[in-house]
Amino acid sequence: MRIGILGAGGMADALGTQWARAGHEIMISGRDAGATAARAARMAASAGGVAGVRAGSWAEAAAFGEAVVVAVREAGLVEVLTACGGALRGKPLVDVTNAADPSAYDPARSPALLIGGLSGGHVVKAFNLCHVDVWRMTPPVFDGRPLAVPLCGDDPAALAAARTLVSDLGCTPLDGGGLARVTQLEATAAFMIGLWFGGADAQAVLPPLHQSGAHGVRPGA
Repeated sequence: MRIGILGAGGMADALGTQWARAGHEIMISGRDAGATAARAARMAASAGGVAGVRAGSWAEAAAFGEAVVVAVREAGLVEVLTACGGALRGKPLVDVTNAADPSAYDPARSPALLIGGLSGGHVVKAFNLCHVDVWRMTPPVFDGRPLAVPLCGDDPAALAAARTLVSDLGCTPLDGGGLARVTQLEATAAFMIGLWFGGADAQAVLPPLHQSGAHGVRPGA
């Protein structure tokens, strides 16, 4: 798969390098063309010298990708999406962003819904619950259990692309519901990040599946 990544920071590096190792073609993009090209070269070297990591402008990465990953800071979303023009319309867009200040997350200003509205793409929220260092693990497995990655989105093709990207990291994709639930996923990230910043073991908040009550029926169904 050709994957365009809007961003050239830690998340673009960690995820893009793993996907390059899995055989995908990657184009990253950033504000500084020289720094972005240098990052792409380092990613290619880290991925084993594959030739499938390159750098481009925002618009070039948007046009390049069969799927496009949005990995820029919340404050830059409008500028970056505007620079992409119409290249994102109708494409699978995987949104990995979180609120700049988790303690001030506002569901009325959802990054995922903003991305969908400005781009015309099919947004899937994913990869926003873990620190960037988790995505550098090969693979992310804890106590013998692969990391599960919830996905929120409405478009079947976009969800299928996102599931492939999750699986290619060695993780397990989870159905998190449609975009109507995306603010719940974003709020979960904001809450858990706040606990981690405070030094708490956020994973200890929830019991294991076999001790968490009846399963198979959604509340209110």
